[in-house]
Amino acid sequence: MSASSTAPAEPKETRLRSATKEVVIGHGHRFCIIGERINPTGRRIFQEQLRAGDLSAIERDVKAQVEGGADVLDVNMGVPLTDEPELLAKAITIVQELTDLPICIDSSVVEALEAGLAAYQGRALVNSMTAEDDRLAAILPLVKKYDAAIIALPNDHDEIPMEADKRLVLTEKIIRVATEEYGVAAADIVIDPLAMPIGADTTTSLVTMETMRRIRDRFGVNMTCGASNVSFGMPDRHTLNSVWLPMAMTSGLTSAIMDARTPQIVEAVKAADVFLDHDDWGMSWISAHRAKQTASA
Repeated sequence: MSASSTAPAEPKETRLRSATKEVVIGHGHRFCIIGERINPTGRRIFQEQLRAGDLSAIERDVKAQVEGGADVLDVNMGVPLTDEPELLAKAITIVQELTDLPICIDSSVVEALEAGLAAYQGRALVNSMTAEDDRLAAILPLVKKYDAAIIALPNDHDEIPMEADKRLVLTEKIIRVATEEYGVAAADIVIDPLAMPIGADTTTSLVTMETMRRIRDRFGVNMTCGASNVSFGMPDRHTLNSVWLPMAMTSGLTSAIMDARTPQIVEAVKAADVFLDHDDWGMSWISAHRAKQTASA
């Protein structure tokens, strides 16, 4: 599509499945909450347990994310001094036994991604790849082989681009290579528009939202991000995140990797769904409210 095209692109739908459940990420659908908690990064005790072969904490994390309102669960087993492919495959098997939510398979190691995809029964989301040629060549064949969807970041070996124009150029490259060279549908490409911490520069959020709007209008693909990243280094992060996410939703963000255990943020997202007409007649909002009333009674 040329840069001068004015007609907005047709919105895409990204379909993820477990063995028994389908979740659709799309511009006309309720926001997709991808629970981030099953991840040992920054969790020393969890890392020690995983090194010892103890995966029991996963059950607690799954329960908390599901109860908090997650639609998809991100599973990351990136622990130094472990066999990550084996660990990730085991974790995915355990998560599938505990919940029917689809899984986002999260690793920077190609062998671990393949092990996770092979262990998964359904249609997974893969997290993630960049626009670098070697990463595209390593990961896109796996996405095609296992009929998965992919999160892609518009940065390359040079830098994380700070201008929307450069992010659009790299997004176009990702979509072109994936669709034309590997036969991956545009609907199965979920772009991460690069949400940067505002603690270092408050203008970065404006660039990210401009990037979102332009990606939505030009390509129609879905988008996600690591939502907690935007408030890194700032006080009262929950309030910042609960304001930023609805703003990002109006710019085209259709999902986020976030901690579903934080009601303030989850409820802000679900309220935004009502105002964006992504929650028919507000029925999900009303049902959740009634469920809370019943639980408190």
